[in-house]
Amino acid sequence: MEYLNDSNFDNFIKENNNVVVDFFADWCGPCKMLSPIIEELSESYKDKGLKIVKVNVDEASTIAQKFDIMSIPTIIFFQDGKIKDTIIGLVTKEVFENKIRDLIK
Repeated sequence: MEYLNDSNFDNFIKENNNVVVDFFADWCGPCKMLSPIIEELSESYKDKGLKIVKVNVDEASTIAQKFDIMSIPTIIFFQDGKIKDTIIGLVTKEVFENKIRDLIK
């Protein structure tokens, strides 16, 4: 799993067409529950033109502020450098996969 921070976030988003970013914190219970799903989906979709990455909001506060992250987990789906969709809170794997399918059509 790749982790982004304030210094590499913008370039990563620009260089990759389809990116899913998990904004999380180590102390966040729902984030910990979502983590295995994210890990599994990251592995499943890595060869399908999708990058799933994580951003620790405590360590990358500039990026968290830029996207007005007020609740975690927040998942932002980027396509061609632009926000396509957002999920706030814990969701099922099925909801997550449906959003991914919409992104990589």
